[in-house]
Amino acid sequence: MAATLRVLQADPKAGYLAHKAEIDAAVARVLDTGWYILGQEVAAFEKEFAAFAGAAHGVGVANGTDALEIALRGLGIGPGDGVLTVSHTAVATVAAIDLVGATPVLGDIEPAFYTLDPKALDAAFAGDVTGGVGGKPKIKAVIVVHLYGQPADMTAIAATAKRHGAAIIEDCAQAHGARLGGKHVGAFGDAAAFSLYPTKNLGAFGDGGIVTTNDSTLAEKIRALREYGWHQRYISDLKGMNTRLDELHAAMLRVRLTYLAADNARRNAIADAYDRGLAGVCPLPARRAGASHVFHQYVIRVAGRAAVQERLRDLGIGTNVHYPVPVHLQPAYKGQTWMVGGGLAATEQAAGEVLSLPMFPQLTDTQVAEVIAAVKQVLAK
Repeated sequence: MAATLRVLQADPKAGYLAHKAEIDAAVARVLDTGWYILGQEVAAFEKEFAAFAGAAHGVGVANGTDALEIALRGLGIGPGDGVLTVSHTAVATVAAIDLVGATPVLGDIEPAFYTLDPKALDAAFAGDVTGGVGGKPKIKAVIVVHLYGQPADMTAIAATAKRHGAAIIEDCAQAHGARLGGKHVGAFGDAAAFSLYPTKNLGAFGDGGIVTTNDSTLAEKIRALREYGWHQRYISDLKGMNTRLDELHAAMLRVRLTYLAADNARRNAIADAYDRGLAGVCPLPARRAGASHVFHQYVIRVAGRAAVQERLRDLGIGTNVHYPVPVHLQPAYKGQTWMVGGGLAATEQAAGEVLSLPMFPQLTDTQVAEVIAAVKQVLAK
């Protein structure tokens, strides 16, 4: 019989219960209006989130994958175009590239930070890519994933991409509020895509997403693309999609957005406690110099991960793996994607060792101490 978990790895319900009265009131407010799609709540959330993220425009969509896809479409990326990203990511990043008909080109990560290695860009633009199908793609865009809440090296990446005329999309699904050099992630490229999935730092209670940009022309195009390419209702000027953030989620997200800075601060406090408690026990997350990590996940590295997870589960501690199989090794993509430099050694090693410990703002200090004690006990054996 499976052990009952005393500490969950993630707990979206705790985020609801923490602000239940305000969230319930927001839901009731929307239900009373009789307007449920693309109304005042969505418009207000778009404006408030864009201001939080330091962007001029926000466009709410149905989920984070759609946010990536519609950003690519807005930038004119499609069949015949190569899009460079990483394999150590949620498959959504690569799925979005496929959805617009472009060709994924996968580069390796910096082992300490789990984000795109800037050297992979130089190699990709030099044509050092192998393993795909058909003609070698020309890189027209880069999707930079800020994984686990850690900003990628945008200074180096943006400089290289711009030098080669490639568009930059930031995948900020796990990095709401993260900064590099005081600048919010999402503000370094042409557009940024945020997932609002329930477990994210800013999560809805269902699917949701938002695109941010400082380009007013691009924002207008994305607004049209999210609703069938309409500028005028029922008349499609562009071949668009149906990907709309609904009023209920927008109203709830507006409540949660007011607490996001405090929630991120709590995540950092939990991460600091893990750092102190697990120092010398296992490899701990690195922080990039000049960056503000927001710890969507707190990821350690362990050998014999399956056994470690099982023993922690027996002690009542939940864990997860983000992510166990790199995209280029998954059945749907194996042999179908191009790789930079002929292989992704750092990615493959990380995928076999990473382990996400419990991380959400409502974790108590007692629970954090319990996690630390359990990890030390298991790894001592």
